[in-house]
Amino acid sequence: MTAGAGRQSSSHWGAFRARISGDDLAVTPHELDARPSPLLGNLSGAHNHPARVLQPMVRRGWLADGPGPSSARGQDEFVRVDWPDLTAILATELERVITEYGNAAIFGGSYGWGSAGRFHHPQSQVHRFLNTIGGFTRSVNTYSTGASSVILPHVLGQDVAAVHGLTSWSVLAEHTTMILAFGGLPVKNMQVAPGGITRHRSEAALRQLIDNGTSIVVVSPVRTDCPDGRGVRWCPINPGTDVAMMLALAWVLITSHLHDTEFLNTRCTGYGQLEAYILGHTDGVRKDPAWAEGITGVAAGDICSLATQMAANRTFVSVTWSLQRAEHGEQPPWAAIALAAVLGQIGTPGGGFGHGYGSMGDVGLPKVSGQLPTLPQGDNPVDAFIPVARISDMLLNPGAPFAYNGGTYRYPHTRLVYWCGGNPFHHHQDIGRLRRAMAAPDTVVVHEPYWTATARHADIVVPSATFLERSDLGASRGDPCLIAMRQVCDPPGDVRTDYETFSELADALDVGSFFSEGDSEHAWLRRLYETWRSRSSSDGVDLPSFDGFWSAGHVELPSAPNDQVMLYDFVQDPENAPLRTPSGRIELTSATVSSFGYDDCPGHPSWLPPAAGPTDAHPLTLLASQPAHRLHSQLDMGATSQSSKIHGREPLLMHPDDAVARGIAPGRVVLITSEQGSCLAGAVLSSDIKPGCVQLATGAWYDPLDPRDVDSPCRHGNVNTLTRDRGTSRLAQGCTGQLVSVEVRLYQERVPAVHAHRPPPWGARPPSL
Repeated sequence: MTAGAGRQSSSHWGAFRARISGDDLAVTPHELDARPSPLLGNLSGAHNHPARVLQPMVRRGWLADGPGPSSARGQDEFVRVDWPDLTAILATELERVITEYGNAAIFGGSYGWGSAGRFHHPQSQVHRFLNTIGGFTRSVNTYSTGASSVILPHVLGQDVAAVHGLTSWSVLAEHTTMILAFGGLPVKNMQVAPGGITRHRSEAALRQLIDNGTSIVVVSPVRTDCPDGRGVRWCPINPGTDVAMMLALAWVLITSHLHDTEFLNTRCTGYGQLEAYILGHTDGVRKDPAWAEGITGVAAGDICSLATQMAANRTFVSVTWSLQRAEHGEQPPWAAIALAAVLGQIGTPGGGFGHGYGSMGDVGLPKVSGQLPTLPQGDNPVDAFIPVARISDMLLNPGAPFAYNGGTYRYPHTRLVYWCGGNPFHHHQDIGRLRRAMAAPDTVVVHEPYWTATARHADIVVPSATFLERSDLGASRGDPCLIAMRQVCDPPGDVRTDYETFSELADALDVGSFFSEGDSEHAWLRRLYETWRSRSSSDGVDLPSFDGFWSAGHVELPSAPNDQVMLYDFVQDPENAPLRTPSGRIELTSATVSSFGYDDCPGHPSWLPPAAGPTDAHPLTLLASQPAHRLHSQLDMGATSQSSKIHGREPLLMHPDDAVARGIAPGRVVLITSEQGSCLAGAVLSSDIKPGCVQLATGAWYDPLDPRDVDSPCRHGNVNTLTRDRGTSRLAQGCTGQLVSVEVRLYQERVPAVHAHRPPPWGARPPSL
């Protein structure tokens, strides 16, 4: 296909052009993108794949027995129904739940990356619909930054953006001479961003930093978290111990009188309490390099040397999101802020602190000015909520109390789960427990294009069109273009868009005029664009009409200057530009957090050993990483994702010493076990991982050997069969899926075939419908 051929569209991993030839989909990167993502290679293989949901489906047991808890979810047969019957079934069930239990009994999940399009954004669609019928129990925060999003407002204030408020890559390239990167700067994660990427720029910015001679020290158990370059050094560390190393670095700076007392006294509050803790005055334990060496595995001499180098350079302390997806996940970003504050370079060009570089493609890029065109969701009159990673707790413990950010709340009694555009069997931990939880509600409704594990565990499965099968507006907070996502092909079978489904369902519930407002998809696109255009015009930005935009295929967006320095205004004038914290300063000790009385999240950054670590039965530490060959679990059947598999299953990275001790050769199928569960994987041996550690990416579709057994091993390698389902602390209750203790053994039995991408059994439509 020649450049410019095909219809424009966009995805979370990049803009592209696509064309249908017969039954085949041909995809080429967009001509605006000089560094397109290889994840585009997953699109063609997913088109017309047997895993598509092609008709409305209802679980046979639910049809026969009616709503109610059921352990048959995930193993029962499905029955095809017609759209009028499906709409009637859904409307009747929603009315029943609302009448008998109230709207708080509906959980509107729908967490996920369903579409780069802003109108057909599944979460917006389902939340708008549920709000028109009286509201729903919602979730707050994300699996990505569940701990950070709660602790950082206490430390830096509510208005300090954790993504788009950070120092720009261009500023780092010009001014930074040393980066200390806890968790690394993994290039693979820079391929994706919510809402799409038209021009991939982060990797090039990182390359410029390296070419400029910036010294980069990557603190991680895995060498592959390092970018390539002469000035890049790998510092292997025991997983989950970064806070101990940060505290020891601060100890060296303080005791060597390399700390900035003026900055600490005028821009921070609570430094005295933190210093007393670091020096050991409060608990009798000096947080010095010798103490840290026993925890982190990093030599005391190396810690001392690093601290001295930090003081001699314009130093930037970076922390990936991965570090806060673990027990006590609030501590790494807080401790990194404290370390940068001790050094005194926060608010300087190229110095200070950053959170998320290498975690997503738009971190460190200038944000788009103004509000993007998005579908209004309306108001939710229901107050009930849960932290997003507490789904199983909610379903298994209705009415039970839970602590969160200083308050005590109760889990609602969920009768109906309505999921649209997300896959908890990818995001959520301890799948065996999740399966037990998904058996608890009366009804589970899932909108899905594919037969994911979430769809298989539903009672009612609504077939959804993909972003190739509808038109939309592709836009991202950190991308320079708004893309006209033109429909490439018609939906197959009896598939509809979520908007069509909700419009018909809203009509059946007599709220159609509130949901659709009488507009078609194209009318909504025009309305959203023109509303955005009008706002932009008021700000002095001249944009083409909708027809001009749709014809051109994209429009350049106005963006903020590319010279942002995090907290610059505050540091320059703390009295007239205070932070929105109680003190107006950086809270190295938070009186607010301290007042909560949480022993799992004290009032200042602290080293808190994990409650569960390696044992004789599970001596290895597994790191659950983001995949390099797909976005989360999306399009796992695609060619790029499949190319990474070993015997059809997810690869497990092991150190050769650990493999030899277990009789494991490269390419062999292994069984990974934890206290929570087990899965199969294919062994990849490399010295790029610290001995005692293994790494398995998230996103392999859950595929139990025995669907009837909730604890059955996953034959495909879904890492969340292994991970623990507990919150980071009572403060944030965030996801802790990053680390888990495991054992790995050679799989001695006959290796089973992978069935993850096959549709479940389904039967004929019952005559009663």
